[in-house]
Amino acid sequence: MPIEDIVHPFLKFYTAAPQWVKSSLGHVYSMAPTRLRYGAKYDEFQAEINRCNDVAWTARRADEKLLATLRWAIETVPAYAHLKGALAEVRDPSDATRLLAAFPLLEKESLKADSTRYLSNKMGPETHLMAFTGGSTSVPMKLYLEKYVSRSKDFAYNSTFDTVAGVGSGDVILALRGRSVPGAGKPGGSLWMYDPIKRYLHLSSDHLEAQYMPGYVEAIAKWKPTIIHAFPSALVPLAHWFKANPAPELVARIRAVQLFSENVYDYQVELIREVFGCPVLLDYGHSERAVKAISLLDDSRYFFWPLYGKVELVDNDGRAITEPGVIGEIVATGFDNRVMPLIRYRTGDLAMWSKAPNTIRPGFAVVERIEGRLQEFLVCRDHRLVSICTIGAAHFEQLASADMMQFEQDAPGKATLKVMSDTELTPRARAALAAGVLAKTQGGLDIEIVRVDGIPRTGSGKHKLLVQRLDLSGYLGAAHIERESDSAGTL
Repeated sequence: MPIEDIVHPFLKFYTAAPQWVKSSLGHVYSMAPTRLRYGAKYDEFQAEINRCNDVAWTARRADEKLLATLRWAIETVPAYAHLKGALAEVRDPSDATRLLAAFPLLEKESLKADSTRYLSNKMGPETHLMAFTGGSTSVPMKLYLEKYVSRSKDFAYNSTFDTVAGVGSGDVILALRGRSVPGAGKPGGSLWMYDPIKRYLHLSSDHLEAQYMPGYVEAIAKWKPTIIHAFPSALVPLAHWFKANPAPELVARIRAVQLFSENVYDYQVELIREVFGCPVLLDYGHSERAVKAISLLDDSRYFFWPLYGKVELVDNDGRAITEPGVIGEIVATGFDNRVMPLIRYRTGDLAMWSKAPNTIRPGFAVVERIEGRLQEFLVCRDHRLVSICTIGAAHFEQLASADMMQFEQDAPGKATLKVMSDTELTPRARAALAAGVLAKTQGGLDIEIVRVDGIPRTGSGKHKLLVQRLDLSGYLGAAHIERESDSAGTL
């Protein structure tokens, strides 16, 4: 039984503790053996990952895992019981892809409307690991992972991504991934905190304006990080600062930058490479743990792990896209979650199969780039910029029952949160949500919550999490906005 799953509910108390508590307690915990922290399943996933260079074995194993997932879903999940006839026609794992095509596409709205239909009746509540998603999409919802399995799997694959990036046991990692730093918004409060468990130097993602950068630089000089983990939109302001205020003794230490969670624009990668002079690697994953992809040191395309889950691309009518160069929606079938197996789950993200040959990772599905994760900012009352992905990273529980949400802003420090649901949020839920956003933005943003009957789609059929009516060129700089706009129009 992995310790990580047991202690995870107490993470918020650890994060809020004084630095000396994190330093001492975290140091002791970091010395626990990997197997004890992540459990036996971690070793199993690592063993699978290590065999992925065997193309024939990986293809067979992927078929086996896909068939096992589909069989389990049909036999134990009410929503898929009608497919027992299709399962009866399956002779061996090579038929798994054909069986998958018999499953309907799974919309997020359907999952939210009656999530119990998608839960296995063979997995008791003690196996359920509740999760919330909605960080960069407009459809917040509650879902279930498998306790003692899903997190171990994620740790194994994230560890492999670190290995690809060259992260060593002694590296300190500069982290700009939406973490709020307790007290950062108070006069004289620290803009950083250090976590010795992951060796993370967390910089506040809520203070991305120029006047706060010297505080960030001071922390970097003290802790000497050699790797960066970041949301692209959070790292770009720091990169701009270093470009205008060179500090070669600090940036020269950085050996690799790993970017997570957001759509990444070419200009951002170019800027980061220019400033830090190192490889920039990209990660694609989501809270649902259905599919996962990374870029490589010598190839910036996204390579999907074949034993993590099955990836498809479909057009607007749900038809499979197989030819390269055609934009489609990423559809994911996750492995290793018996509690709520997500089959042909529509992610809302867009991509296209790569035309170039895959000689680096044969057997891995490859896409050119991934769109659909909007990098937009809300403007705080003191004109600080906070990424919408940073706010969404909180996965506010009060919105789990909402059908959809959307922020709208036309004045600094104020925004409207439109919540599409059949019922009004309770006064208590409204207050908690408003307080959560205020805390997440370090006192920078008040929100008015309104219930709406509908939220319009964009011309491409997607929902926008943020409708920003302010001219951000006055905050980020006109050149930055122009280049972001230019890059956003291409795939």
